[in-house]
Amino acid sequence: MDYKLIDNIEVDGIDTKDYPDFCDAFIASADYDGKPMTDNQLDKINEDRDFVYECVQNHLF
Repeated sequence: MDYKLIDNIEVDGIDTKDYPDFCDAFIASADYDGKPMTDNQLDKINEDRDFVYECVQNHLF
């Protein structure tokens, strides 16, 4: 999966009491190459915790 094609990312499950780990956060929806991602695609990118963490940081700051 080309992460550069992912945009319009919506992050959910952010618990500020869990700072700085945000281990419960996940990507709830996103677009891939202009089309909404499927549940399977979302599951795949949510397995990449570094990517999810980066998205959380972008969402918060």
